Amino acid sequence: MAKHKKIVSILLKVLIGVASFFIVWYRLKSDFTESNVELLKEAVFSGSGILSVIVCLLLIPVNWGIESYKWMIVTQPVEAINFATASRSVYSGICLGNLAPGRATEFIAKIIFFKAENRPQITVLHFINGMFQLSVTYLIGFIALAYKLNSFGEDYIWIAHTAISTAVLVILVFIISLIKIDKVLSFISHRISKQHKVEALPYRFTGKQLSILFGFSLIRYFVFFTQMILLIHLFGGSINTNVLLGTALYFLITTTIPMISFLEAAIRAAVALVVFKDTNISNTALALSSVSVWLINIILPSIIGYFILLKQNFDFRFSSLKK
Repeated sequence: MAKHKKIVSILLKVLIGVASFFIVWYRLKSDFTESNVELLKEAVFSGSGILSVIVCLLLIPVNWGIESYKWMIVTQPVEAINFATASRSVYSGICLGNLAPGRATEFIAKIIFFKAENRPQITVLHFINGMFQLSVTYLIGFIALAYKLNSFGEDYIWIAHTAISTAVLVILVFIISLIKIDKVLSFISHRISKQHKVEALPYRFTGKQLSILFGFSLIRYFVFFTQMILLIHLFGGSINTNVLLGTALYFLITTTIPMISFLEAAIRAAVALVVFKDTNISNTALALSSVSVWLINIILPSIIGYFILLKQNFDFRFSSLKK
């Protein structure tokens, strides 16, 4: 029986790796045309290009280090973990998140670093933790939207309306979740763990916790923002107010609209064409910038996460959530 479980575990790990990187290839293949690859080589190996790439790469551990610290703080009332464990949890989640639209599978890998009896509550906290980052993205994005709304033509105004409606709904859910966090955790835990009694957890976000979580989410947002601006400049874009506003708006819309794999490239391109319409940046530069940000912040950390998962003696069966 133990041997059978070991074989299944190995097959799962291989399947996760193959599936993740197939999906990555599928998402990228339409953007990396021959002409785009040539432009990428020329830009990256120029003097300023090498410096820009180095800065973007150095910001990867800053980005995910901040997220790991936030994850450690959010989960501490349920189960205390150190920063190293939080980092392994986060990087593993990045890898597994590639398997579904909207990174819906990310939590499955993150929770395996916690005790089985705590996983239902940790699952809820994963989504609440993500809402801190979403709120910052929405706040800055709405400011940009107020300036850029008139630039949306009739054919694309639905994008702005969809982003606004979804963002308002998410923020309302987030506020309710923060106020009633203990009841949300208790309700979800009881629904998942029907066979076992789950003790109520007196979880409350303090003012200090909220300040730290929102503050670090803001810093992390500007890490993404800086990388995007550096890459736009790298591929020949001139940085001005319209580019800054367009970048904030791009993050707002692409974060709000769920990305389906076979439509992602088309949706991303459509959004970029609208929000950067008045910037005189070429479509090629926009495509390479947006894809490169994703490549740097998701693909490279996914490789790290996959090796962490290979070393982790994990069990992805959902029955573990019901213990």
